[in-house]
Amino acid sequence: MAAVEAPANVSKTNSEGYEKKCIFCKIVNKEMGTELIHCDEDISCFQDIKPGAPHHYLVVPNKHVGNCKSLSKEHVPLVKRMVETGKEILQKKNITDLSDVRFGFHWPPFCSVTHLHLHVLAPASQMSLMSRLFYRLNSYWFITADQLIELLNSKEESN
Repeated sequence: MAAVEAPANVSKTNSEGYEKKCIFCKIVNKEMGTELIHCDEDISCFQDIKPGAPHHYLVVPNKHVGNCKSLSKEHVPLVKRMVETGKEILQKKNITDLSDVRFGFHWPPFCSVTHLHLHVLAPASQMSLMSRLFYRLNSYWFITADQLIELLNSKEESN
């Protein structure tokens, strides 16, 4: 599959929304040679370097956003868009059984990269034992996209 070109407005010189030490910022800005499966004005997607399933993609915002613990209710549309992008990528890869897919985030301090990134894993039924632990539902270290959206939506109510 041919690499997707980064949009013109995502540049190495853009200091707003770019962390020069962040590996995902570098990937989005085409500094690492990583193939972008998807790239639009706001979101990019690429394969995970250590896949936990036959299809394991990372969906990231192009502008640096901290980990999921730093998000607020205003980030709900971004998280939903990340999930939709993940679903679109899976459909393009002929993965149609969305009941056998895992969409989620590692909860700090269990994130290796502080740039917000959604793990898209499919089929979840084919994940190894270690991957099932690492991307375990209802654990202290991994939260599904739906759980994060629910948590963010509840933040406004508690303020």
